[in-house]
Amino acid sequence: MPDPRFAEHVIYICAHNDEGAMGVAINRPNSSISLAEVLQGTGLPVPGETLPPVYIGGPVELESAFILFLSEYSTEHKLNVSKTVSLTRETKVLEDISRGEGPEHYLFILGYTGWGPGQLERELVEQGWLTLPASDDIIFHMDDSQKWKAAAMQYGIDITIFEDEIGYA
Repeated sequence: MPDPRFAEHVIYICAHNDEGAMGVAINRPNSSISLAEVLQGTGLPVPGETLPPVYIGGPVELESAFILFLSEYSTEHKLNVSKTVSLTRETKVLEDISRGEGPEHYLFILGYTGWGPGQLERELVEQGWLTLPASDDIIFHMDDSQKWKAAAMQYGIDITIFEDEIGYA
């Protein structure tokens, strides 16, 4: 993707239909705010365990918070993205996290990446994105700086050898 706003981003597509598509970047931690600060700002206690970073999910609605989590944790209001991953904006999940009762594996994300009807499809035809099946291990268990390389390498692609343009075969 030649757009510098998406350089080395790994976008997890959460919804895709006739109205467009929505995804979140899963490898862009935000160093200017911590999850402890988010919890304190909402009047919730900060648990004693180490908290994950706050992620920037994309350039759209940076004030909107999402929690992407493994579905072994359950909550009423969620979008089942896959058999194993869910997405929610439910504040109860943040409350559960503050009490140490939330999902074991999750990302707290501000903002998202969105496409209008047909926009993502056009970008895919123009080879603007490399598409690969999602990996829960990469999303939740890998160092953020390695996620984009690991996602491509999982399918035999050394992404570091590509320039800004990819030709057609």
